[in-house]
Amino acid sequence: MTATEVTMLEQLFPKYHQRYVASPFGAQLELFARWLADTGYGHDIAQHHVCKLRQVLELGGEPLAPILSRADLDPLFAAAPSGVLLCATRRAFERCLADLGRWRPDTDIRPHGQLLDAYRDHLTAVRGLSPPTVAQHVSTVAAFLAETLPAGWGVSDLTREQIERHVVSTGQRISRQSLQHWVARLRSFLRFCHMRGLLAIRLDAIDSPRVYRGELPPRAIPWATVQALLRSIDRKQRTGWRDYTILYLMAHYGLRPCEVASLRLDAIDWQAKTLRVEQRKTRSVLLLPLADRTMRVLKRYLHAGRTGSTRPELFLRARSPSGAIKHTAVCNLYQARVARSGLALQGTSAYCLRHSFAMRLLQRGVGIKAIGDVLGHRGLESTCVYLRLQLDALRDVALPVPQAQSV
Repeated sequence: MTATEVTMLEQLFPKYHQRYVASPFGAQLELFARWLADTGYGHDIAQHHVCKLRQVLELGGEPLAPILSRADLDPLFAAAPSGVLLCATRRAFERCLADLGRWRPDTDIRPHGQLLDAYRDHLTAVRGLSPPTVAQHVSTVAAFLAETLPAGWGVSDLTREQIERHVVSTGQRISRQSLQHWVARLRSFLRFCHMRGLLAIRLDAIDSPRVYRGELPPRAIPWATVQALLRSIDRKQRTGWRDYTILYLMAHYGLRPCEVASLRLDAIDWQAKTLRVEQRKTRSVLLLPLADRTMRVLKRYLHAGRTGSTRPELFLRARSPSGAIKHTAVCNLYQARVARSGLALQGTSAYCLRHSFAMRLLQRGVGIKAIGDVLGHRGLESTCVYLRLQLDALRDVALPVPQAQSV
């Protein structure tokens, strides 16, 4: 580093950086500060973490080993004054050490941890499943093994009776639709165990509940309630504008949570007034026209709800480090806004806004084919389920029943 080059500590602490540079842990604090900036932590949050880490390290007094583990950090953070919140700083420091190759993870103490890791590798490398799908499979299997196998038992001790009892007990907690997916994941795992020689006989012949396509019509929220939900969002803070804009796009354009989460700044064409949406479910691109009101909402959000970031994603996390919001966060923020609104929306989800959008188009006389194109459906069968909710439309097309003639 040259004499004229400004250190990261000097950028974070212009007036007091000498205190950090002169610390016995100055080099470690500089590495941590640089990692925080490179990872996307904001200035204030990075400043807070470096300050807290300096306090912890100087209280310990001992120089840090080249490779650290959880056992090395426990006494350091335990010696901090009571009442000082250091959990976030510790997590960030552990991630920093891992990225720098200076972290030794603890020995895997999970029950069946090696088996779960082998199955995860199989799902990823052999079957080519996406990370979210792999996570669902592993979570299901981990719950199954924890409930079914007592301590000290292995997969080879599994019996059909144990599997059946597990499926029955699980079916009492979740819906038939969810149980069908649960059973499918169990079958996949049991086939894997038999293929690896962990099971002498095949145990994947599990009865699955029968589910009929379209047996549950989509649940749409009345449009007046949707409007009330949007009005209830406090937009005095940045997160309020972010959440309002996300739910506004879902309600007025029928976007899925994953589609909203994947939007980028360059998806908006301000001149043509269009929004480019990548529909991952159908692997297609949809070009939506933006109304003037939507343009004003987006501009207001960019001005008041998304400032000081150069990331390309349209919607970002509220907490550090800065990064793209995930589709699960979209579902979670919907539930949070519903709870704050006080509206009678218990049992609904973010997808209900998409259903409300479809029903609104249907009530305005838009054709089924056009609705399906906007929603990104592969076929008309997926769109026609909304006709089951539109009773007035069904009455209009119903044929009159002829009256019987008395003899």
